[in-house]
Amino acid sequence: MNKEIISTDKAPAAIGPYSQAVKVGNLMFISGQIPIDPTTGNVVEGDVQAQTRQCIKNLQAICEEAGSSLKDVVKTSVFVKDMNQFAKVNETYGEFFNEEAPARACVEISCLPKNVQVEIEAIVLIK
Repeated sequence: MNKEIISTDKAPAAIGPYSQAVKVGNLMFISGQIPIDPTTGNVVEGDVQAQTRQCIKNLQAICEEAGSSLKDVVKTSVFVKDMNQFAKVNETYGEFFNEEAPARACVEISCLPKNVQVEIEAIVLIK
């Protein structure tokens, strides 16, 4: 099985030695997306819901680059700075993943890159 690097300018460029996503066979592994607007390169302003929305839009752009969509996401990992914000994150997450939602883990961590409030990574089934 070959490894294919997936990259798009419609999602933030990697800020370290990693790829936006790697496709192997019929699976794609998307690196953690933080709420950076790819057009400005800046963290989006707003609350945890605005940041969650941008993270998922970044995931969506990467999915589309690989010829897929959010409907094909089979697993996500959500990292939040404050678990007390979970209900708000969950509400926004549900705007994108409401039918046949993927498996998910959500954990609180002490710090995220650029001091953002949320980061989301995903595993996608490529059809």
